[in-house]
Amino acid sequence: MKKISYKILLAVLTAGLFHTPAANACTGIAIHAQDGTQLFARTIEWKGGNLNSKLIIMPRGHKNTALTPAGENGKTWHNKYGAVGASTVEPRFVTEGVNEKGLNVGIFYFSHYGSLTPYKPSHAKKSVSDGELTRYLLTNFATVDEVLAGLPKIEIIPIGKADAEGHYATGHWRISDASGRSIVLEITDRGERHFYENNLGVFTNSPDFPWHQSNLNNYIHLSGGETPDKVMGNVRLFSLGGGTNLTGLPGDLTPPSRLVRAFFFLHSAPKPKDTYAAVTQAFHILNNFDLPIGAEYAPGQTIPDMPSATQWTAVSDVTHPAFYYRTMYNCAIRKVDLTKIDFDKVPYTVADMDEVPQETFHERTF
Repeated sequence: MKKISYKILLAVLTAGLFHTPAANACTGIAIHAQDGTQLFARTIEWKGGNLNSKLIIMPRGHKNTALTPAGENGKTWHNKYGAVGASTVEPRFVTEGVNEKGLNVGIFYFSHYGSLTPYKPSHAKKSVSDGELTRYLLTNFATVDEVLAGLPKIEIIPIGKADAEGHYATGHWRISDASGRSIVLEITDRGERHFYENNLGVFTNSPDFPWHQSNLNNYIHLSGGETPDKVMGNVRLFSLGGGTNLTGLPGDLTPPSRLVRAFFFLHSAPKPKDTYAAVTQAFHILNNFDLPIGAEYAPGQTIPDMPSATQWTAVSDVTHPAFYYRTMYNCAIRKVDLTKIDFDKVPYTVADMDEVPQETFHERTF
């Protein structure tokens, strides 16, 4: 793995990139097709500037040493499985990915709720930073059960600074496997771990997962379709368009509202028949969560020079291991087929997600 300046990296982290409530307004969904294909998809947002995300190829046998607040002296491991994913800020921070056995892992920001245990220097050799946990899980485990058995053997630590109350902000994780099983890992109260089976098929950010489950009960009245005409007094009332049964569906950018929208879009959609239909459906649903770059800024604030706050959208096929993605610069869907990679021979690869930045449109002539 490419060596980096630890001082520079720590300065970036402490500047607040992973500790700002609007940092990662991510939305995730799960799709199960009629032919048995299982997909886990998500968006990633950051309004403050380009996350410099990279496409990461992780070969078998590659040696890794995790970061701690003291430097590159944490847990060391050699990749048991090959994996592909996308990073944020720095290549070692794989944010989302899938491995050759169909394990999918992604970190979603968990502002005000996530809270890690402080780093203990005497525990360095079993410590993995939260930003590296996705990569650690992808390269060591094949199933959710294996992850659950392996997590107690490591400490998940922060490498940034604590907030004014002594809490170390972090994310929460969606962990899924080829069987379609998906769990949520949340770490609160300075290191207390909570695991939840994700039967919703959707995932966002704060509050905690049980709160989101309960909140859905507030929207029991929503359904697909059109409200029938009716007469009240001497007035005939009628629908002004399709989808009136979803009137009241929250439309703002907050995590609770995005989860409710994702839940109803996902569960009102027809079950796709095959892998192609499932992948395209995943991208279509997540198109609803593209975040325009100016939406999170007050009038008069400086807006970064980039096309969108949704910097990329990814779909992990855990049945036929593959990683699909598109970026804010290029809406074309690209596919990395893990079954065609020789993970014993491929080098550890850090590649631009966009081979050529899209600066012009493809023109058709007749």
